Amino acid sequence: MTPGSFRVLPSSCLGIDIGTSALKVMELSRWGKRLSVKNYGEMQAGSLYDRPFRTAEKNSLSLSSKDLARALQGIIEEAKMQTRRAVFSIPDFSSFFAHFELPPMADEEIPQAVQYEARKFVPIPFSEVTFDWQIINNRKGVRKNDPAKILLVAVPNEVINQYREIAELAKLRLLTLEAEVFCVIRSCAREAKGSVILLDMGVQTTTINVVTDGILRNSRSVDLGGGSFAERVSQSFSIDRKRAEEQKNLKGLADPQIFQILAPLLDEVVADIRRVEEGFRSEGPVVNRAEVNGEHQKKIGKILLAGGSALLPGLAPYLKDALGIETQIADPFREIFYLPALESRIKSMGPAWAVSAGAALRGLE
Repeated sequence: MTPGSFRVLPSSCLGIDIGTSALKVMELSRWGKRLSVKNYGEMQAGSLYDRPFRTAEKNSLSLSSKDLARALQGIIEEAKMQTRRAVFSIPDFSSFFAHFELPPMADEEIPQAVQYEARKFVPIPFSEVTFDWQIINNRKGVRKNDPAKILLVAVPNEVINQYREIAELAKLRLLTLEAEVFCVIRSCAREAKGSVILLDMGVQTTTINVVTDGILRNSRSVDLGGGSFAERVSQSFSIDRKRAEEQKNLKGLADPQIFQILAPLLDEVVADIRRVEEGFRSEGPVVNRAEVNGEHQKKIGKILLAGGSALLPGLAPYLKDALGIETQIADPFREIFYLPALESRIKSMGPAWAVSAGAALRGLE
């Protein structure tokens, strides 16, 4: 036997997140069971271009595929990333999500039934989308007359083709594309027990996800994010957007004036979370239930904050008080090794890199 025949060779993958205002690339490596941060790089849209990477329209990138590929190559070269294996995340607002039940049927009949039902939930011609699905209730050992609960995700082919073109121009080997929500679940909530709300607050949108034992149960995206907060501060103080962003991030909700300015927007976020939570409670039974007064009732155990706006000072305690649910900032790097010298940097950037970290993890599975 040749010495070293059973060596575990390291593998690496890039997780790429093309956000509204920033392009993030996270390089993770795996050696056996050990995951490590190998490299990361970021480019703000304003550093090279006079417009964001994304427009306000949900399916469109503001820059050409050629410009985005050039920006990607610049990050990869500057950070000296070596792998060309990549997973791109797709924004949740560019995807269609649907939950539905199928009547009792044999497992082999489910794929065809899903395809038939899916046509009812996708608002554009079925030939123009690519879809995937999964059964979200545990069917191991269930009775034959139990329904199957289905989560459907559909992405316009136009969006998929854009990302394929960017990868090709950047000379990357595209392993797969994945909706942001699944990237964030993988990096922040895959091991969470019971039901949690995973709140992903980006610049343009906020996505409220209910996750039970690592499985997405419900999802709702709203057109309100950190950019909305900065814009409100900018208008109220008559200062430019950059200065407003700095004031918001530095003082946060502890500043009475900023709190008063942002209160109406925060109330909208709280109301949307309540709607999602109530919708989750009104659904049929799931594996995770808490017994209250002799009755089974669904219970949200905690709220996890991810996304670039998760670090808004005072946001976590505000949501905890408003909703009566334990709230904490998600840590996508809790099970990933990194050099001690990077600890303060990793902790400060953590929630904003949940998508790119989750995408890279997908490529290492």
